[in-house]
Amino acid sequence: MPTAARLIAAISLAITGFFLSLLVMPLMPESTDFGYFIPVNIGLGLLVGWFVMGRMAGRGVTPAINNGFTGVFVLMFWGVAVQAINEMVRLSMRNRYDGPGEAMVAVFEIGAEYALIIATVQIGLAFVACALITGLVTEIAARNWR
Repeated sequence: MPTAARLIAAISLAITGFFLSLLVMPLMPESTDFGYFIPVNIGLGLLVGWFVMGRMAGRGVTPAINNGFTGVFVLMFWGVAVQAINEMVRLSMRNRYDGPGEAMVAVFEIGAEYALIIATVQIGLAFVACALITGLVTEIAARNWR
């Protein structure tokens, strides 16, 4: 059921996806073609905000902060997963893999490589700040607009 909390969570995580995408882009190699990187992460933010954070809103301040951390973590998890799958598909179109099993293993290898690249203090601080803000804003929306 659509609620204001779901809408605010979706919008705030979309903004978080945009902001974190801008922080991640300089960390990647210069030869990286980002293509739809930012729009995909914004779309993931909308989906995660609506389906994950929005349904858990309205339970108090401490659960709101936990909700924010959950939402941003899920956003980052799916962001890394989708980008790793995209890279695997790009490489498989160049016949880099001998079979589908090797391609599936490559998704995890690429995802782990991306996770190591973005594991910086700057991203960590942005993660914490965005989690606190999105969780509290979603909780405020859940309390004020039903």
